[in-house]
Amino acid sequence: MISYTKCPVCDSKHINDFFSAKDYTVSGEVFKIVICNECTHLFTQNVALQNDIGKYYKSENYISHSDTQAGIINKLYHAIRKRTLTSKKKLINEETKKLKGKILDIGCGTGAFLHTMTEAGWSCTGLEPDDAARKKALELYKIEVKLSHEIFDLPDNNYDAITMWHVLEHVHQLNEYIEQLKNMLNDNGKIFIAVPNYTSYDARHYGQYWAAYDVPRHLYHFSPKSMHHLLRQHGLKIIKIKPMWYDSFYVSMLSEHYKNGKSNIVKAFFIGLLSNVKTMFDKEKCSSLIYIIEKIKIL
Repeated sequence: MISYTKCPVCDSKHINDFFSAKDYTVSGEVFKIVICNECTHLFTQNVALQNDIGKYYKSENYISHSDTQAGIINKLYHAIRKRTLTSKKKLINEETKKLKGKILDIGCGTGAFLHTMTEAGWSCTGLEPDDAARKKALELYKIEVKLSHEIFDLPDNNYDAITMWHVLEHVHQLNEYIEQLKNMLNDNGKIFIAVPNYTSYDARHYGQYWAAYDVPRHLYHFSPKSMHHLLRQHGLKIIKIKPMWYDSFYVSMLSEHYKNGKSNIVKAFFIGLLSNVKTMFDKEKCSSLIYIIEKIKIL
């Protein structure tokens, strides 16, 4: 079990209890979330070690591993995913200024994004810890995915794009991963990290019921401030931040279910819409954010 005495991002010992949240997906256990008073990072306290966390992912409802379409929320997720895969491909092309290149997708799940990029002509490598998800990627798309620990065996200065779509919050070796991202990226390459944003309106509205806390699978809960701090200390910088508009609706639907024991699509849509409207005045308040990152160049 991991019990923090200091912030995993900035090493500050000025940490305090934030609140507790329940695991609604698998165990029903309650976990404490702690806040760093220096960099505003949140982190889940008393989580399982890396070799023991797997049991908290064993659920048919964990969509990134099972690809399930059971239930209206999962059906909506798949309908929206078709659009988001296209928009992610467009974003990669625009920011790297390449139509083809080498891309690494960390935490690739069942391989849908890798398939999209392969079809577009990119040379793709995927990493995924879950055996069932890797098997599904092979069945669905004929993609052979590497084990996650192989990240530290991949070559330096090799990739034009490295992506982590809602993955960084799951990684036990946080600082080691960020350092390896920098090493693997070529000098003109870009890193794309998407994570939930606990400073969003929908997060504040739902509080401990906000589905994107997803304890204990989400070890960390980033704010834009804590993300800037984490990356700078590894020689990386954020050059753009992009909102993920659909996430507020999906997260609000799950949050409504967690809070009230049943889905309320109309109310969830309203909260998601309101969250997005507020984001129009401050893009860093979106439910989830994509950070576009590059190496800090030393002149």
